[in-house]
Amino acid sequence: MSNYHNENSMNGIINVKKEKGFTSFDVVAKLRGILHEKKIGHTGTLDPDATGVLPVCIGKATKVCELLTDKDKVYEAVLLLGKITDTQDLTGEVLSDATDQALALGEDAVRAAIQSFVGDYDQVPPMYSALKVNGKKLYEYARAGVEIERKARRVHIFDIAVSSVKLPEVTMRVHCSKGTYIRTLCADIGEKLGVGGCMASLLRTKVSVFDLEHAHTLAEIEQAMCDGTIADYIVPIDHVFSQYPALTVNEQGLFRLQNGNRLRLSDLSAGFDKETAKNKSSYRIYDDNGRFYAIYSYDEKAEEFVIVKMFDTGR
Repeated sequence: MSNYHNENSMNGIINVKKEKGFTSFDVVAKLRGILHEKKIGHTGTLDPDATGVLPVCIGKATKVCELLTDKDKVYEAVLLLGKITDTQDLTGEVLSDATDQALALGEDAVRAAIQSFVGDYDQVPPMYSALKVNGKKLYEYARAGVEIERKARRVHIFDIAVSSVKLPEVTMRVHCSKGTYIRTLCADIGEKLGVGGCMASLLRTKVSVFDLEHAHTLAEIEQAMCDGTIADYIVPIDHVFSQYPALTVNEQGLFRLQNGNRLRLSDLSAGFDKETAKNKSSYRIYDDNGRFYAIYSYDEKAEEFVIVKMFDTGR
């Protein structure tokens, strides 16, 4: 086993390709063992039977976890019409079976029902979920046979692309906001069609800038650790914020930056045009050696930059 402990390289994000049978917590636990690193966090729960993109933050990058959890996501899901289960997927107990009615549905009606969920949508979280009520996870209540009243939460479906309708199954690509349960979306589509439905399979293909094409299995990550090539698998923290312009501080600005103070225009080396800047626009802040420190936002009235999130104090 490699003894790789380069501090700079071990602060970042690994795009894990979660395999079936693992919980998100299982992935984190296994990575702690593989990387010999305690400070690791995942960026949003995937059900054990779900697969795909699970960005995992390491070291100083754990400060990014909450920001990545807030990002919209893309899934490929198979909706099974006609069956209602207590978990809203195939792992649960079948409560009703209307497969014959589902087979009789018209494809146009199915597509229309699915598209009706695009946009804002009030979704009731499922009982089999990790949401907490009174300090206890909903699935713990569910396993004890206790039903808890849940309030609907507003989520947003940006787009649903139906790639295949082979009743009773429908394959679709869903681009949605944070907090969206695809299992519940499947159940709600089935309810709208009057036959019920559940999720047959789920693959997450994108979270923020992380996609399935560049994801790595735990076995691949472990092998890279053994080979000493693990740095190739770790994405730098600032990559997550690549949509924000980069600014560099001068020596005077570096002192203020390292203390988390507001930055003035005179603290910048160059590259900022206040005439085109918008109030509260975000920026990546670096020193003149290219070291990434923080995200700041611009206060147009004060003509200063205010800290949003510090990732490295340089000390």
